[in-house]
Amino acid sequence: MNAKDLLVINLNEVRRRSIKVWTSIPQEKLHWKPDEEAMSCIEMIRHVLESEHYYHLAIQNRGSIAIFDSPFENRPYTNVMEELVFAETYRDEFLQTVQSFSEEELSEIKIDRSESGYIRELGDMLLRIAYHESVHTGQLLDYLRSAGVKRVRIWD
Repeated sequence: MNAKDLLVINLNEVRRRSIKVWTSIPQEKLHWKPDEEAMSCIEMIRHVLESEHYYHLAIQNRGSIAIFDSPFENRPYTNVMEELVFAETYRDEFLQTVQSFSEEELSEIKIDRSESGYIRELGDMLLRIAYHESVHTGQLLDYLRSAGVKRVRIWD
């Protein structure tokens, strides 16, 4: 197994566990948030899906996108399955892009996000994308605990 295969496995495994958490959130708790300044559960799910699309474009651009016209913006929040269905095409395109890179490109290609404080190798950036999602999945588990909702077991 090579580094690219491991990156794809990691991205898929993080998403699989995220979906377990996301789909376990009762419909009546999707708009719950711990305080007024926080994202709600459904907002955080969309944030993860939208961010992955942004990161995909940034990878293709080899750096940050100055003007990001998000297809997720201004869509009404409904339920987790509709969010996942809407994001499916973007997810598939992202994974196809990841699989299109050679092993050498994972370290040769640099992603310039200087305005955010970093320039990273492509492989590093792909790990950061998965980490971003996993952090938010952990946040949602904490949200569920705070809201008194039983948490799904993600460590299978």
